[in-house]
Amino acid sequence: MILIIDFGSQFNQLIARRVRENEVYCQIEPSEITIDKIKSLSPDGIILSGGPASIYEENSPSIDADIFKLGIPILGICYGMHFMIQALGGKIARPKKREYGFATLQVKDESTPSLFKDMPKSFQCWMSHGDSTEILPDNFIITASTQNTEIAAIADLKNRFFALQFHPEVEHTVNGSEMIKNFLFDVCNCKKSWSMDSFASGAIAQIKEAVGHKRVVMGLSGGVDSSVAALLIHKAIGKNLHCIFVDNGLLRKDEKKSLEKVFAANLDMNITFVDAQKKFLDALKDVTDPEKKRKAIGRLFIEVFEAEAAKIEDAKFLGQGTLYPDIIESKSAFGGPTSIIKSHHNVGGLPEKMNLKLIEPLELLFKDEVRKLGIELGLNDDMVWRQPFPGPGLAIRIMGAVTEDRLKILREADSILLEEIREAGLYRSLWQSFAVLLPVKSVGVMGDKRTYDSCIAIRAVNSKDAMTADWARLPHDLLAKISNRIINEVDGVNRVVFDITSKPPGTIEWE
Repeated sequence: MILIIDFGSQFNQLIARRVRENEVYCQIEPSEITIDKIKSLSPDGIILSGGPASIYEENSPSIDADIFKLGIPILGICYGMHFMIQALGGKIARPKKREYGFATLQVKDESTPSLFKDMPKSFQCWMSHGDSTEILPDNFIITASTQNTEIAAIADLKNRFFALQFHPEVEHTVNGSEMIKNFLFDVCNCKKSWSMDSFASGAIAQIKEAVGHKRVVMGLSGGVDSSVAALLIHKAIGKNLHCIFVDNGLLRKDEKKSLEKVFAANLDMNITFVDAQKKFLDALKDVTDPEKKRKAIGRLFIEVFEAEAAKIEDAKFLGQGTLYPDIIESKSAFGGPTSIIKSHHNVGGLPEKMNLKLIEPLELLFKDEVRKLGIELGLNDDMVWRQPFPGPGLAIRIMGAVTEDRLKILREADSILLEEIREAGLYRSLWQSFAVLLPVKSVGVMGDKRTYDSCIAIRAVNSKDAMTADWARLPHDLLAKISNRIINEVDGVNRVVFDITSKPPGTIEWE
């Protein structure tokens, strides 16, 4: 087990991914964690994350320096390196030259153990720092440098302390994953024990013990997250799980039919289908602001769900398919305010009067791990590999007002897009692909007649966990076919455009 201490880095989840890719379990904890709590977790190693603060600033994040007396390996990354150096008697200062972006790393020392084992002497790394090491603590040696940063990597071999000024967890750093692998196995002597098989058996046992003979209610959306969470809970308590599917009228084409087939028929789960389409459309009338849309949908979902859940006797628990990135985007690991990129319908907002305890069995998992878990549990491939779909549904893929007519246009266009993406064999390789209905009309010519109709945007991205994403380079012939079909088959559309924005600076969804 590896403990990751969160100093506020945007890359914490990437560090965790790199560890888990090596089949080693890790846990992210805030820097306020106590030494006693760390001892109780018995980590084989600790990774101190980066962060936006400067170590010499007032109220900069810190952790009890007694972690360096625990006798276990520690790896500091960027700010984590600065904390290590200052806590052990060194000095951090602001240099004349800051270093952001790509740099060439020169490996200087390969003593045993080494994070740079079996690597070339020179390769690319990714820097992001305004502070640098001025004085090293005792026993440390410099193991790598860049042109602008003499002390780019250090090691105290006796105490098994290592630190990197650059970020090994990001893809831009060549050999970064190998460095983390070397820390796990050569320094910490970890064993490969983290798998979805072990996670599933442990989670099922925990759910059984927590729930007993009580009942769990859960909102089922048809997405991968809620589907896998529901199946996991179902494996634990069987018919004592009661799923509620709220048809809000904002779903993709044939969404309800697909869900009925997979869950009710194939997996013998309790599912109640609630038709609330009119309520949601009424609530969204003339609402154009995206956050107001989300909040209106969230409030009404809770209202409809609460009314249905009240009919289930002895329901004491609420199941949710919350994932770790949901929590990261909705609040900081410190529990304080942060930049809310977008509100998540399944993080917070639960009415206290429902008096239900939360069960979130996937809250520490990333999307790729959830898919692996779904396969382990026997969920069919179509469901496991479904691309993410937002809780507010098509409402946030319609720019501007949501109406039945506009929903029909988007639903048909989106269906054509996904059909062609699947036909081209690209569905699984893309993180998401979907259509967006824009709030503009443009002039066109169809059948020798002037038209003034809507515009559809195609969005397709590649990503590993939705924290960052790059626009997908779809073949031009495929784009031409999609555009041709949408314009010819969907009434009210005369123009199709392709979104070439990555995340950041954009988001994956348009709203």
